[in-house]
Amino acid sequence: MDEREAKLNGMQRTYLKQILTISRIITMYYFEHGKDYVFQGERHNFWEFLYVDKGEIEVWTDHASHLLKQGTVIFHRPNEFHRFRAAPGTAPNVIVLTFDCDSAAMDILSGQVIRLEDEERNVLAQLIQEGENAFEFPFEYPLRRKQSAPEGAEQLLRCYLEIFLLRLIRRALLECGHSTASKQLSTPAQERSQAELTDRIVRYMEGNLEAPLTVEALSRQFHLSPTRLKELFKSRTGMTLMKYWTRLKIDRAKRLIREETCNYSQIAQQLGYGSVHSFSRMFKQAAGMSPTEYARSIKARMEHTE
Repeated sequence: MDEREAKLNGMQRTYLKQILTISRIITMYYFEHGKDYVFQGERHNFWEFLYVDKGEIEVWTDHASHLLKQGTVIFHRPNEFHRFRAAPGTAPNVIVLTFDCDSAAMDILSGQVIRLEDEERNVLAQLIQEGENAFEFPFEYPLRRKQSAPEGAEQLLRCYLEIFLLRLIRRALLECGHSTASKQLSTPAQERSQAELTDRIVRYMEGNLEAPLTVEALSRQFHLSPTRLKELFKSRTGMTLMKYWTRLKIDRAKRLIREETCNYSQIAQQLGYGSVHSFSRMFKQAAGMSPTEYARSIKARMEHTE
């Protein structure tokens, strides 16, 4: 070994500080609850977060009660009793994930109801996607590893979970004025503009599910070329416009089925399908089961939890 190589090999290493690490998760669920769903409550010795993907829920803990709207998350610290129910008239979709973490940094999130920003929702979506890559879906307890899981899926899940928590901790500290950072890291103006435009497009689509949709019509509505519109939407959501459009329709159909306020013909009409048969065919293609089978599965799940 020559002198230069010896000098290089002896260079000082800088160890990276870590304020939290997650090496174990306990449960991971994506639930589609009925409109009368009630969870009677529990207490356990690990952390839990509950995110409302659709609808609204009412949550009670040892110390407070909260109404969680779509896009918000709440954290329950170890040994905190918590229960929830679907808010009246809504059939919520929720993500529940439980994990071990002994970092004091988690205390800032305890009991907080936080509305996720666009990038935080994206990280959460990636977390769930890696969960599906790593474990059999729908998730069960205990989690069952996939034999064909892509290399590194569990580590990516861990990374996304840590990123999700760190982003929320940083934001909470900044909002409380406790950060020692000189300034908040912010998303560039262009990114914010693109995110806002994508949100406007999604809201427009959600408000017009009964109408026919074409890329050309959306292009005129939002003053973008069809190519630019498709590129923007795919980059922000990870889906094509038409795939996202179908998902919105199926999500709305699932909610209406769980709320039990419309029959299948009325749902088909509300969502712009020419007949209940075309609606049922599209639903089965997207959900893997017919509307009737989906309704039965929701009732069976509710009976099982009672």
